[in-house]
Amino acid sequence: QVQLVESGGGLVQAGGSLRLSCAASGSIFSINAMGWYRQAPGKQRELVAVITSGGSANYADSVKDRFTVSAVYGKNTVYLQMNSLKPEDSAVYYCYAENVITTTTMWGRPYWGQGTQVTVSS
Repeated sequence: QVQLVESGGGLVQAGGSLRLSCAASGSIFSINAMGWYRQAPGKQRELVAVITSGGSANYADSVKDRFTVSAVYGKNTVYLQMNSLKPEDSAVYYCYAENVITTTTMWGRPYWGQGTQVTVSS
C-alpha cells in the first residue's frame, strides 16, 4: 500500500510564504510524476504544479512566477514553495503521485494525499 503524507500548511498573511512537503511511502518501484492540486470551497480541484521524474515542471497560470515545485525522486518526496501568497490561494492542497508502480504490481495508478489546509489572510 502506498501512502502520501503532506505537511507544511497553515495560516499566513498575504504576501507571505509557505513550503509544503509530501512524502510517498510504501513498496514503491517508480513514480512517473508528483505534484500538487488544490480545492477551494465550492470549486473544483485544480492543478497547481507537477514535476516529472525527468525534471519537467508544469504550473497553473495563476501561480507561475510565485510557486516552485521540486522533487527528490530517490526519496519519493515533492515540495511546493509558495511565495507572494494571495487570499485566492487559500484552499486545501493535495499531494499527487502519478503512475505509481509498486514492487507487487505491474501497472501504475495514481495516489492522493489527505490534503493540507492553506489559508491566506488579507
